[in-house]
Amino acid sequence: MIQQSWDESAARRARIRGCLLGGAIGDAIGNPIEFRSLSGIREAYGQPGVTGFVPDDSGVAGRITDDTQMTLFTAEGLIRAHALASAEGAGGAVITVIRRAYLRWLDTQNYPEPPHQRTPEDIGRSGWLRTHPWLYARRAPGNACLSGLLEGHIPAVDAPLYGGPGPVNGGSKGCGTVMRSAPFGLTGLPARDCFELSARCAQITHGHPTGYLAAGALAAIVAYLLEGDSLEGATLRTLEILRGYPRHEETVTALRRAVDLAAGGNPTAEKVESLGGGWIAEEALAIGVYAALAAPSLPAALLLSVNHSGDSDSTGAICGNLLGVHHGDLRLPPSWLAQVEGRGTIAELADDFASVFHPSAEQHDATVFPQDRYPLS
Repeated sequence: MIQQSWDESAARRARIRGCLLGGAIGDAIGNPIEFRSLSGIREAYGQPGVTGFVPDDSGVAGRITDDTQMTLFTAEGLIRAHALASAEGAGGAVITVIRRAYLRWLDTQNYPEPPHQRTPEDIGRSGWLRTHPWLYARRAPGNACLSGLLEGHIPAVDAPLYGGPGPVNGGSKGCGTVMRSAPFGLTGLPARDCFELSARCAQITHGHPTGYLAAGALAAIVAYLLEGDSLEGATLRTLEILRGYPRHEETVTALRRAVDLAAGGNPTAEKVESLGGGWIAEEALAIGVYAALAAPSLPAALLLSVNHSGDSDSTGAICGNLLGVHHGDLRLPPSWLAQVEGRGTIAELADDFASVFHPSAEQHDATVFPQDRYPLS
């Protein structure tokens, strides 16, 4: 990869931080209202709905969910896959490494705290991210993500996306594919390559074509935004990529509706609900895109993306990913940024990601890859 100037590298670092932190903010705003109807949200919080962080069932505000957890482990897996490929030339192992990262996330759902002792057999599941106690929390993870990881399926890195159901959860197109996939778009690869890698990694847990194609679409939109494209331009270019794959119709239709609805102005929660509930992949993506396009400001977009009768944390996370990579972390509301759970860890992971995938000329000679944080496995 060609080394970048300091200014360009700093801008990308800000966009990568923005993507991961923005997603966490949207996730945390939506978390307490995920299973509430729009009428119930308005009854509890007033006609505008939630206008920022509110306490969840535990009484704590600003807590993230499995959406941010899995996104962070996606980013960590990509770092480790890059390091492994650089050290051993094993580029084809990337999906295997991503699956191992998801198994580390699975441990956070099944155990109350990080492991205190590590054995040689545990080496492939070690690493810095897994040591953070705040990630060991089970917050309504998707059933397909949980069951799919137990199947042991590793899609081939060069297998064609032929449009048929995959061998794992072939009928599932839950939004668990999309909500974890933004980091694929942050790698600096061409958008189509980001699309394909994201889609194949989605097949680890979800076999429905719409489930994995929608995941690929989010990665492609993020890739275009990282390069400085507009939200609308990134979405329209991604629609062109999508149309080249079989069984694209549901995802294309959902995204096209989101773009057209945003162009009509006057964003409302009722218009959000016309796109669906966000429980399935193409609907979650469409709601995130619609809110990002339609609202007049970044805070308004995040609030629009969560105040509806559906999967509010996932749609908020997706919208936050898009807005964050588009604007960078400095445009995120400081009061929300200060309150979101895990902010320091998320920012540190984002900076590691930027250093690995987008090193500046100044960094390149001085930076030593932190293998103790990201083991080659």
